[in-house]
Amino acid sequence: MTPSRTTRKDDKPDNRTHFGYEQVATKEKSSRVRGVFDSVVNRYDLMNDLMSGGLHRLWKRFAIERARLRPGDYVLDVAGGTGDLTRLMAPIVGDQGHVVLSDINSAMLAKARPRLIDHGIAGNVSFAQADAEHLPFADGSVDCVAIAFGLRNVTDKTAALQSMYRVLKPAGRAVILEFSHPVSTSLSRLYDLYSFSVLPLLGEIVAKDAASYRYLVESIRVHPDQKALLAMMQQAGFERCSYHNLAGGIVALHIGYRL
Repeated sequence: MTPSRTTRKDDKPDNRTHFGYEQVATKEKSSRVRGVFDSVVNRYDLMNDLMSGGLHRLWKRFAIERARLRPGDYVLDVAGGTGDLTRLMAPIVGDQGHVVLSDINSAMLAKARPRLIDHGIAGNVSFAQADAEHLPFADGSVDCVAIAFGLRNVTDKTAALQSMYRVLKPAGRAVILEFSHPVSTSLSRLYDLYSFSVLPLLGEIVAKDAASYRYLVESIRVHPDQKALLAMMQQAGFERCSYHNLAGGIVALHIGYRL
């Protein structure tokens, strides 16, 4: 008689998740993602400019404009990387306000500190190594939570959205900028051609790491589309949720409020 195979806990479907197109044990994803960003950190900002033709800067400015920040606001920049959003937000909230730049990756935070200082940003910014799924901040303590191109890398997106909602003050808002799904078939085809042919090649030439950029491309394809993410925000408790497509839906800005 052939012995039956014993199923390990991590083999159960609900204990696995996607790492790009690959299925991995849920508990392994965060360390795999951390490895990606450890690998690319030294060329991260240059690659962002090359991959988007500099457009990521305009998308981030648009997101912060829509955040409607005010002097004195307390703001959380989740998965903030090297600090692009923090650099835009800190001058707006001013000396009476504060921005916390959080990221699960210590190498990114180490890169962000001198970069922000070089831009004259220091006095009203602090740093926290934190998991987006378990933000270490008090309930109802933040005026605005912002995350740019980081949500798709989170293992449990529902937990992250719930955590963002929890820390917001009444009338606080979450601003989520993320790659999404093109709205036209022709644009989608061109985008796929660029993403799977050009981006890994750029990663190999510039960052010496094609595999990490192949993962980043795949992570976009398995991320919820605009309507699905909107529904996830509503299920997490956010109200007055909306989204705005940028670059034909290649990027989308989602906004939700805690009322």
